[in-house]
Amino acid sequence: MAEMVRAAVQVEPGKIELREYPRPKIGADDGLLRVEANGICGSDVETFRGHLGGPRPAFIPGHEPLGIIAEIGDIAAQRWGVQPGDRVALEVIVPCRSCTDCLTGRYQFCRNRKYGHGVTGVDVEPTLWGGLAEYMYISPTSVLHKIDKNLPAELAATYNSMGAGVRWACHLGGVRLGDTVLVLGAGQRGIAAVVAARAAGAGTIIITGLAADAHKLAVAREFGADHTVVVDGDDAQSIVARVEDITGGEMADVVLELTPMAAGPVTDALLTAKRGGTVVLAGLKGNREIPVRTDLIINRALTVRGAFGVDARGMDDAIALIESRKFPLEKMHTHTFGLADTALAIQTLGGEVPGEPAIHVSVHPSL
Repeated sequence: MAEMVRAAVQVEPGKIELREYPRPKIGADDGLLRVEANGICGSDVETFRGHLGGPRPAFIPGHEPLGIIAEIGDIAAQRWGVQPGDRVALEVIVPCRSCTDCLTGRYQFCRNRKYGHGVTGVDVEPTLWGGLAEYMYISPTSVLHKIDKNLPAELAATYNSMGAGVRWACHLGGVRLGDTVLVLGAGQRGIAAVVAARAAGAGTIIITGLAADAHKLAVAREFGADHTVVVDGDDAQSIVARVEDITGGEMADVVLELTPMAAGPVTDALLTAKRGGTVVLAGLKGNREIPVRTDLIINRALTVRGAFGVDARGMDDAIALIESRKFPLEKMHTHTFGLADTALAIQTLGGEVPGEPAIHVSVHPSL
């Protein structure tokens, strides 16, 4: 009888079931990951709520998997440079590695990709595509990154959020020595962007949050934010006025707009960027049309860039930053859950559990 593997399956918005599936048989060209931890992302929260992705078949979530290579075929081991026992982090994208986009470094837009880790339905063999399971299938074209086995799993599992911070602030935003950087949104990726900007030598870093984000803003200050601005409640401040005051009217060189679902911060991003500055848009808005004042882009000669996830360069640079131990990144991790509590983990990150302020949350299937 085949060994059975436990997995958390989202069967519909707001409902996750614990199910068992056969352990996949591994050939020469693929592998199997024993999942140590899977980070929970803000997009997991919005998908769980039914705000992102639309109707979909039942699937195993988890697109931030970290674990140990349990099995690996000979061809796959040579391709990835890994052996059983190595710790790796995986990307959500499973590209074809052959189309023009893949061959020119734009594999995130692979026109032939059919699958993805944490987004593929359980009807697609061998079923275990997501990281919220005891084991996860590694397909022949999955993208892997080795990571130090000596790091605590909770710390290593921040690789995806840190990768976003590095890519959005440095690779897309182009943060340089002495720059003023504004981060709109104090989620785990906003805090990661503060770390990345500080590591890149930013001169002044400003981050915004809600009154309920006091714990996040405190951590952001520990990681190098010079100014934190609360934008709601009785103590709400105009971020445009605050940036103008902080910079003496020069405004920000780089603005990162990372707030989920909110429309107002898009205009704030354009208003707070200096002439010739760069605005990076990464906060998903549920596929809604958002009004944009294009005159601001034109008259300020702004560069506006869309940020789609994290790529291999961002992952590698983030992992190097984590492994350097230059920042106490373990302070980002606030909650650890077992597989049976996957729904609670998602709700905790989403701020739905009273008295449990969260920043980085991960699910550890062995618990």
